[in-house]
Amino acid sequence: MREFVYTAPATTEQALDGAGEDTAFLAGGTTLVDLMKLGVTSPARVLDINALPLRGIRADDGGLRVGALERMADVAGHPRVTADYPVLAQALRGASQQIRNMASMGGNLLQRTRCDYFRDTGSRCNKRQPGSGCPAVTGANRTHAVLGTSDACVATHPSDAAVALVALDASVRLLGRGGERTVRLADFYRLPGATPHLENVLEPGELLAEIVVPALPWATRSAYLKISDRQSYAFALASAAVALELDGNTVSRARIAVGGVGTRPWRLPAVEAELTGRPATEESYARAAALAVEGARPLSGNRFKTTLVQRALVRALLTLGG
Repeated sequence: MREFVYTAPATTEQALDGAGEDTAFLAGGTTLVDLMKLGVTSPARVLDINALPLRGIRADDGGLRVGALERMADVAGHPRVTADYPVLAQALRGASQQIRNMASMGGNLLQRTRCDYFRDTGSRCNKRQPGSGCPAVTGANRTHAVLGTSDACVATHPSDAAVALVALDASVRLLGRGGERTVRLADFYRLPGATPHLENVLEPGELLAEIVVPALPWATRSAYLKISDRQSYAFALASAAVALELDGNTVSRARIAVGGVGTRPWRLPAVEAELTGRPATEESYARAAALAVEGARPLSGNRFKTTLVQRALVRALLTLGG
């Protein structure tokens, strides 16, 4: 049996120096500890990063900046977040109170899929064991993705907050031994293709340090709608993050992303373009929502999602105007 090492570095430099190929960072632990108990992941070294200076919520005319170690509950309840970015506050409240109190923002964005085949070590899974196969393609796939899938993987991305942040065109600041870089969240997540085990663009030993949301004054008119099998501790079958700027009863700008249906948070520029210049009516919303499922590849058990996500999108838009 290989040696397991747990350490709690006092500085960011120590954490980055101690990180490597087989290292996991521990924040709230709501994902990592769970997967370690299941035997899905078994890092040789765990670095507890809770002492690092990766906290803070700053909202001003320049936008919103959130440290990766901030707890979901604190961000969801922050008065500037609830007032200026209600779509994010609502998305964060989709988790149970216990999870919101423990889970970090960085951990939320990096959580692994809830696909049953991934979490069952007795099943084949290309995410867990590359090249072993994806039984969900022909098996039990009701909760799986219809957008961005490949023959190697059809697992959905689980984060509600990521959907809201992609709609807001957020970026993440990454720290590594070679320095720091900023990546748009929409570009941070990889499509599965033939390598579904590579879920994002993080390099080995690199740390997600901060979430940056650009100034978007009209995001005050925004909302997040989540549809799931039950209200508490359930992941989205379909969700919609929407923000509208209205000029009278006409949509002048829109930001749209959906979740529960894609292998990553799914931004919808075609829907945004279709809405722009249209009257804020249910008819306009339905016409635009039809573009949300262009390129969809439904499976035997989840064809209903192509209709469900359109209805979720229309319903979310109606809460903002129309």
